[in-house]
Amino acid sequence: MVALPRPVRDLVTQPVPTLADRYDGRANSINFLRLVLAFAVLLSHSWPLGLGRPNLGLRETYGQTDVGTLAVYGFFVLSGFLITGSALRVTVRRYLWHRGLRILPGFWVCLIVTAFVAAPVVALVEQGSLRGLWSHPQGPWQYLQANWLLGMRQYPIGGLLSDVPYTGRAGGAFDGSLWSLKYEVACYLLVALLAVGAALVRAKRIVLLLAAAGYWVIVEDFVRGDGWRSLPPSHGPLGPYPLVGTFDQQLLIYLLFLFALGAVARLYAHRLPIHLALATLAAVTLALSMRYGGFYLVGLPAWAYLVMYAAVALPRWLQRVGRRRDYSYGVYIYAFPVQQMVALFVGVRYGLAGYLALSALGTTVLAVLSWHLVERPAMALKDWTPRFARSRDVAPLPVEEAPPLPPEPAPPTRRDLVGAPHE
Repeated sequence: MVALPRPVRDLVTQPVPTLADRYDGRANSINFLRLVLAFAVLLSHSWPLGLGRPNLGLRETYGQTDVGTLAVYGFFVLSGFLITGSALRVTVRRYLWHRGLRILPGFWVCLIVTAFVAAPVVALVEQGSLRGLWSHPQGPWQYLQANWLLGMRQYPIGGLLSDVPYTGRAGGAFDGSLWSLKYEVACYLLVALLAVGAALVRAKRIVLLLAAAGYWVIVEDFVRGDGWRSLPPSHGPLGPYPLVGTFDQQLLIYLLFLFALGAVARLYAHRLPIHLALATLAAVTLALSMRYGGFYLVGLPAWAYLVMYAAVALPRWLQRVGRRRDYSYGVYIYAFPVQQMVALFVGVRYGLAGYLALSALGTTVLAVLSWHLVERPAMALKDWTPRFARSRDVAPLPVEEAPPLPPEPAPPTRRDLVGAPHE
């Protein structure tokens, strides 16, 4: 008789712990994961931004996905878990106030730094002067006006960045990673809408139905595709809307599905089994789907499970990473412009490793400054709100329905303009 591996034997013979059993809001690896995912986007972008080649992993998965896109998907899963917990803890007005404080100040400063520091420097290098920059129809002021409400309706500035490997849209994207923010905020608003009607407490099945509806679309897309490795068909634009422009329906549906999986994990943590054998099965499923096809059909749910498993199963010493200083948001929003600047000034004259090292160093410096000078001071205002938005804790869920709530999260935000399979 063949002996089963111990993880499988334990899964069959022992009570399986749930996410609620293993999750501790003060001791988990979510901040570490977000930091890793942020640097994974930087790593993936190094191929197109530094070398002019497809994103890391795009060829190996036959165009289905890449390292940066996987990182974005992981962010949405973690965001769904954390943001749902935040909405359960406070009033809707307080929830929206917290979300705005966490995402907008850092974003606005990033836009200003990009438009009024990076763009003029690039103009001096490429053109020798600032002539024409301020009067350009896509100049720095227009960049702020088009993007200040997260819409990212303008990526280039002044027709610059023509001397880098990745020229992108209409003369070069200065910060292509910011595309995902409006999708993230759309998910935040959906959670707020559910919280208004107390659906997160009294009608949690609505979130399950949202996840099921998203997966139904994924199944239909797979059936309509040309084969196991086919990409999801385009569903067309949604909009345009004032200030934020249009949404890509396919992106919105798929990202909402991943966000909903994270929300389901939060609401049904007492029923979600967390076990090494299941994580191993998910890892094998993910690897096979990326190699042989069916990534969106079976790889996405497998990836979502792996992300939640890692959040509670990684070594304890990793739980200290990012507990007091969360640099992941700053890494994400500044990595792309830093990489464009490194490509312009240095390129890969010291090899890809040198390009990566300089990009990571510059990004880390800006991320640290962003956290200490912008993000943390902004979050210090979360208890200073107008009277109409002051916090009032909601009634707690029954013990069996709610795992310990996490500390106030930093929202993850990410996207891969470069070489994304959706482009």
